[in-house]
Amino acid sequence: MDTCLPSFPVPPWRWLSSELRIDVVHRPADIERQLARLHSRLVSPGDALHGLPALCIHFPGLVLRYREADGEHYLYVEDKARGCLAGYAVFNRLVELNRQADPHLRAPHIKIAPAYQRRGIATAIYRWWLDSGNVFISGARQSIGAHALWRALGKRYALFYVELRDKRLHDLGDRVDTRTREDLHTRMILLGKGWDRARFAACTGMAEPACPDADAAGGRSLFRQY
Repeated sequence: MDTCLPSFPVPPWRWLSSELRIDVVHRPADIERQLARLHSRLVSPGDALHGLPALCIHFPGLVLRYREADGEHYLYVEDKARGCLAGYAVFNRLVELNRQADPHLRAPHIKIAPAYQRRGIATAIYRWWLDSGNVFISGARQSIGAHALWRALGKRYALFYVELRDKRLHDLGDRVDTRTREDLHTRMILLGKGWDRARFAACTGMAEPACPDADAAGGRSLFRQY
């Protein structure tokens, strides 16, 4: 019998191309091979992935298994009836973050087998994490599907842009211009349950970015207000 873990807090193309770097393409055959290798480990006694507990994410016909290692989080979407994996997710730490921000941010990467896409699996995984009181930061690049999911979730959860430079976050506000969106230092944030901008800034040390023009009289950098 599976052990069920409750939700918990743990530390058109032209338009899309203007929103961050959307250039990641996952080939279906590569996804299928990765999922097959992972499923083989899940059902092999003695493997670190064998016997993982199941999450209380109710998805018809599927079991979502969970593992945490070195501060990173892994979810495996198992179709027990068909004896295969429908997909998997990893929430990575980012080496670009400083020690203050690292405990609060994870970057999600999800791969779903072609036969299971467009069924809401990735949405369910994202919402489980966010509703458990956690926060996502986007990676430097996204696939078309991942970006569309972020935009959709931004209607339910607070979504805004940050600059990640020299291991520090700078608030860029809810909207940025095209040039800023395409900069490799620009990322998106999705705030989960219980978070607001003020708490996020206090916990991560996020600052407002200095404007490029300095105060001529005092030599001070001016700060944007949102």
